[in-house]
Amino acid sequence: MQRLFPALVGLVIALTVLSSCMFVVRERDAVLLFALGEVRKTIVEPGLYFKLPPPFQTVTRLDKRLQTIETNDPERIQTSEKKNLLIDSFVKWRIDDPRLFYVTFGVNERAAVERLQAQIRDALNASVNVRTVQAVVSTERDAIMREILSNVQARAKPLGVDVVDVRLRRIEFAPEISESVYRRMEAERKQEANRLRASGAADGERIRAQADRQRQEMLATAYAQAQAIMGEGDGEAAGIYAGAYGKNPQFYDFYRSLEAYGKSFGGQGDTLVISPKSDFFKFWGAAEGENASQQSRSAAPAVQ
Repeated sequence: MQRLFPALVGLVIALTVLSSCMFVVRERDAVLLFALGEVRKTIVEPGLYFKLPPPFQTVTRLDKRLQTIETNDPERIQTSEKKNLLIDSFVKWRIDDPRLFYVTFGVNERAAVERLQAQIRDALNASVNVRTVQAVVSTERDAIMREILSNVQARAKPLGVDVVDVRLRRIEFAPEISESVYRRMEAERKQEANRLRASGAADGERIRAQADRQRQEMLATAYAQAQAIMGEGDGEAAGIYAGAYGKNPQFYDFYRSLEAYGKSFGGQGDTLVISPKSDFFKFWGAAEGENASQQSRSAAPAVQ
C-alpha cells in the first residue's frame, strides 16, 4: 500500500499536468494563446488543442458569435430643416480579428458595445443632418442605412470588429414638432389634390371640346351629304317634271293649277283678292282650259 500511494500521487499529478496542456475550442469561441503574457497564436477553428502548462502558456476565450446592439432610448437627431427626429436602431456585429479586439478592449465586450454605439450615433448624425424630414422618413431611408453601415464598418475594422448590418427600426417625430409636421403634410396633400382636380377639369374641358368639334364636323358632313342628295333628288324630280311636261303640256298645266287651288283655299277663313279674269282661274270652269277666261268670270268668286 505504501508503494501504491506514491504511484497514485504521481498519476494524479501527471493527469493534472496533462489536462492543463489540453484545451477545447468550441464553435462559438475564438481563442488567444498567450506565452508569458504575449499573444502567440489565434485559434478560431473548433477542436482539441495542446499547449504548455501554465504559467508558460495560457488561453483567453472570446465570443465570436453574431451579437446585437439595441438602443434603449431613441436617439434625438436633427434634420437639415432643424427638426428633431427620434430614431430607434439596432446593429448586428461580431468579432472579426480576435487579436485586435483583445488589444483594444481586452475581454470587456461592454466597452466594445459602448464604442460601437458612439460610432453609430456619429454616423447617424452625419447622414440625417444633411437630409429633410421627408427624405429621412420615406424616400431615402435605405440610402441612410447603407451610408451608416459603410461608415461604421470602416471605423470598426481597426478595432477587430465586423459590423454586419445596421437597421433603422423606427423613426418618429419629436413631440414638439409632430403637430406642425402633420399640418404641413396635410397642406401638401390638399395642394396635390387640388392640382389633380385642376388637371382633371382641364382634361375634361379638352375632351368635351374635342367631342363638340367632332360633333360639328359630323353634322357639317351629314348636312353637306344631305344637301347633295337633296340636290340630286331635285334634279331628278325636275327632269321627271320636264319629261312629263314635254309629253302633255296641257295636262301638266292643269295639274299645276289644281295644286295652286289646293294651296290657296286650304283653310276655311282663307281670302283671295284677285280678278276672276285672271289666268289663275282659267281651269275653274273648263277642264281643258279653252275659253277659261270667259267661263271663269261667271263661276269664280271675287272674294273668298
